[in-house]
Amino acid sequence: MDEADSVSPSEELAWPVAMLVRMRAFEALRHRDYRLLWYGQIFGSMGTWMDQVTRGWLIYELTNSALQLGLVRGIQAIPFLLLSPIAGSAADRYPRKFQVVSAQFASGFLYAVTAALVLTGLIRPWHVYVTAFLMACVQVFLQPSRSAMISDFVPQKTLTSAIGLNAMVFNMARSTGPALSGMLISLSSTGISYAVQALFMILATVWTTQLSKVTPGDPSSHGSHEESFGQSIIEGWKFSWRTPEVRTGILIVIVAALFMIPFSTLLPVFARDLLLVGARGQGLLLTAMGIGALCSSILIASVGDRMPRGLLMLGGVALYGVLVVIFSVSHWFPLSMGLMAIIGLCHVSSHALVQTVIQTYSPPEFRGRAIAIFHMTQVLLLVGGMAVGALSAMIGAPWAASSMSIVGTLCMVAIFVMVPRARDIR
Repeated sequence: MDEADSVSPSEELAWPVAMLVRMRAFEALRHRDYRLLWYGQIFGSMGTWMDQVTRGWLIYELTNSALQLGLVRGIQAIPFLLLSPIAGSAADRYPRKFQVVSAQFASGFLYAVTAALVLTGLIRPWHVYVTAFLMACVQVFLQPSRSAMISDFVPQKTLTSAIGLNAMVFNMARSTGPALSGMLISLSSTGISYAVQALFMILATVWTTQLSKVTPGDPSSHGSHEESFGQSIIEGWKFSWRTPEVRTGILIVIVAALFMIPFSTLLPVFARDLLLVGARGQGLLLTAMGIGALCSSILIASVGDRMPRGLLMLGGVALYGVLVVIFSVSHWFPLSMGLMAIIGLCHVSSHALVQTVIQTYSPPEFRGRAIAIFHMTQVLLLVGGMAVGALSAMIGAPWAASSMSIVGTLCMVAIFVMVPRARDIR
């Protein structure tokens, strides 16, 4: 990390940022390139989370079909399954800045095209499916490059805080993006919401175009490619499996994505049939989870580099499973709210810490591929959601969520016992 990239006199920064960098949680913002990447992440995350609401609302307006609500989400899992290895290898072989800027520009273009189709009345359901698939392709290539650049821009001692700051932005966008999209749709139309999403992506691109041309981790800074693209993908998988810290982190995420996190698919059932609080209560449960996640992000950004990461990753996911079991049998809404807040805290602490471990123990030439495997586990969320839904139809939502979470917790105990090295990860 070049010291020229850091800001010593805070007076060089705008006064809100100058105040933030004096706080330990925001120390990573002293580094110019990370700061620009973070600004881009703010607007990019807002656009992405707005799309979660806007796209679903649009396809439902066009088709009045609940089935197609699921299909338009399911089609977005295909690129993550098929293209993640390619995206990870590309992040390690080609300039990451170019990939991030190109992906953000492509996202803005797709949002703008969708907005134009809606506002002119030319939108058709197949347009929604095509743009959903293309947006997923863009995200597949954006995520490994952008995540890998964090380690390029901050020193190791600040890495956990930097990833915590990114998690903070992600969770703030998760809380405010859908709300903003819902307000714009209710006041105007989905077309206006897509237009705002396009604007956010343009702003994200403006910030990231100012990044340094060549960063310490860019492939362009350490020679040409001696291996084929296919061999590069295979070597990335080999590295991730042979490196105990990276392998442990990925296994933890796989367990969480497959067995614990999918319980949220059944939240409408819990809210309506068990807690008797309806859609408004479901919204409050999600808000409580978001507050817990935000608090966890701030905690990690503040003291993450001093945490025993291995124990917290294992313990966080294990506790997640226990809390879901308790939530499944709760019929008292205030207790369920409190449990959701702690669940949100456990989710982000394990998720962000896993990212930190993967980036810490992956050299620059393998970092993109390792992170791509991490993001590839998002496909398991869809698989887990389908599994818990099918299980719920057979034995009921409480038993479905709790049984899958118990399996996940037992997996964490098994890793703790059988992989002693995992406990010592720092």
